[in-house]
Amino acid sequence: MAVKVLLDTDIGSDIDDAVCLAYLLAQPECELLGITTVAGEPEKRAMIASALCRSVGRTVPIYPGVDAPLLIPQRQPVAQQADALPRWDHDRAFPQGQAVEFLRQTIRACPHEVVLLTIGPLTNVGLLFALHREIPRLLKALVMMGGAYTGGLSGRRRFERREWNMSLDPHAAAIVFQAPVPSLRAVGLDVTTQVTMDAAEVRRKFQTQRLRPVLDFAEVWFQRVDHITFHDPLAAAAIFDPPICRFEKGAVEVELASERLLGLTHWTPGGPDAPHEVALEVDAGRFFEHYFSALGNADLGRG
Repeated sequence: MAVKVLLDTDIGSDIDDAVCLAYLLAQPECELLGITTVAGEPEKRAMIASALCRSVGRTVPIYPGVDAPLLIPQRQPVAQQADALPRWDHDRAFPQGQAVEFLRQTIRACPHEVVLLTIGPLTNVGLLFALHREIPRLLKALVMMGGAYTGGLSGRRRFERREWNMSLDPHAAAIVFQAPVPSLRAVGLDVTTQVTMDAAEVRRKFQTQRLRPVLDFAEVWFQRVDHITFHDPLAAAAIFDPPICRFEKGAVEVELASERLLGLTHWTPGGPDAPHEVALEVDAGRFFEHYFSALGNADLGRG
C-alpha cells in the first residue's frame, strides 16, 4: 500500500528540495497528497514545485505557506531558482493563506495514515501544531531533514553546528519537537553531508526525462556551489527504505536561550519510550542506488 505523504518545503533555495520532489513524484510507493511551501517568496517556491509536477504530468495540490519566521527576522528572503521558471510550464495562481488549513484538513481526513515530510524551516508546521493541538497525534509520522545530532560536525565551533532549517525558525522547531507526534524521525546535517555529488557528475546523471528539469534549476545553484548534497532526498528515501539510515531513539531540544546559538539541536540518547529518533549513520551506496533506481524505473514506466 502506498504511503500517504505531505511535503513541506522551501524549494527554490538549496537545490536538494527539487531533487527530493523529483524522487517523491517518481517513487511508486508514495501517494503525494500535497505540497506546502515556506520561507521568503512562497509563491515563487510554489511555482517551482508546480513546474516539476507538470513536467511529469502530475497534478498535486500546492499551497504557498508562511513567508517569515515566527519571532526572528527572515534570513532566506529569496527563491533564487525562480530564475529558471520562464523555461518551464507552471501554475501561476495558488490559494492564498490556506497552507496551514490545508495541512490540518488533509491530516484529519486520513487519521494515523499521513507521513509529514519537512525539508525546510518549520514555520508552517509549528503554526499547525500550535493552533491545532490534536493534529500531531493524528499523524502516522513526521520525518524531517533538520538539526545535527552526533559528533560528525565536532570540528566546527558550536554556532557553526546549527543546521540551516533549525536556525531559520528555531521557535517553530521547538514547538514541533515538543509536540506529541507518534513517530518523529530527524535526519541531521552530520549524516546528510555524507551523500554528495559534484556538479560534473550531476550533469551526467541528471539526463533522464524526470531529472532534466531539476538539472535546469540546479544550474542556478551551481553558479554559487559546485556540488549537491542530498540532504532532503536522504530524509525522503528513509521513509521508503528505512535501512538506508540507522536511527537511535532519544530526546531532542532546540536551543532558544542563547541568541548566538539559536536553533542548535541538543540530542540525548534514550530508551524505547524516548520521543524522537535521529539518524546516526547512512549507507551512502544504498541511498544512491535507491534514489536513481526510483527515478530510472519511473522513466521506464512512462515509456
